[in-house]
Amino acid sequence: MIKRSLFLILSVLTIAAAQAASKYDNPDTIVVARDGTGQFRNVDDAIEVCRAFMDYHKVIFVKKGVYKEKLIIPQWLQNIEICGEDRDATIITWDDHANIKTAERPNGIGTFRTYTLKIEGSGITLKNITIENNSARLGQAVALHTEGDRLTFINCRFLGHQDTIYTGNGGCRHYFDHCYIEGTTDFIFGPSTAWFEQCDIYCKSNSYITAASTPKDQPFGYIFNRCNVRTAPEVTRLYLGRPWRDYGYTLFMHCQLPAAVVPEGWHRWEPQREKTARYAEYENSGEGAATSKRVSWSRQLTKKEAREVTIENVFRRESVWLPVTSSEP
Repeated sequence: MIKRSLFLILSVLTIAAAQAASKYDNPDTIVVARDGTGQFRNVDDAIEVCRAFMDYHKVIFVKKGVYKEKLIIPQWLQNIEICGEDRDATIITWDDHANIKTAERPNGIGTFRTYTLKIEGSGITLKNITIENNSARLGQAVALHTEGDRLTFINCRFLGHQDTIYTGNGGCRHYFDHCYIEGTTDFIFGPSTAWFEQCDIYCKSNSYITAASTPKDQPFGYIFNRCNVRTAPEVTRLYLGRPWRDYGYTLFMHCQLPAAVVPEGWHRWEPQREKTARYAEYENSGEGAATSKRVSWSRQLTKKEAREVTIENVFRRESVWLPVTSSEP
């Protein structure tokens, strides 16, 4: 009995020592390459070796290539940066859509299982990479699904159709810097607080850009600052947003708006939503920026109000989170 107990203790200590001595348990960069020139050929394998609740910054460098993977960055991971070698040539892609039927879900898998990348962890950064949902236009299809807090996206592309980006938790904070985002309907949607800085927003059909569901107790939802909204040639009727739930918050300021933006600017979705929707604009330009015919329940900020819309104020919770920003992509 004593020998058996000693054996078990030694086994546990050996396993613990092996885990502590993992060659990946350090701040060094992990390289992923489809051609086999990195430590891993798949991004998921690199995520799997990262230690839980790291207190150091870990970079997963992804070489150029197409990675067909459906990924989750779990809740217990933090301080990870996934950095592509080339934004347009480093692509993570998947092709689920809401109406795919399975034996377990004969009516379809639903919107929230369609993601290509789901980020549950906090303090995660994506840089110089493309996240794509490449499904046919047969239903909602999410490319990026976020649930963590303090998420930063720098010089990334997000490609899809309906529901490209889902910001899934109220109170969480996301920063998009010099990103390209494309889609058809409600392709930026959800309850999180998100700041979009100098992003290209490309609309591929007559529809709605945003569908915010900001909680009532959150002072800010989606803020687009110095963004360029563009459309496909066939687009003639575009709404800046519609409130998915009561109290949806969306602000476009210092943005370039195309001629396809309808004169009323915003859609109420359901009659009662206009009573609580928090929709605003400030000093936009372009053919779609005229405000004289905007819906009566949207607002134009005053200069004083606009001065209060800062990253510090928007991302203030118990403490202020200031994301690492870049003046160049």
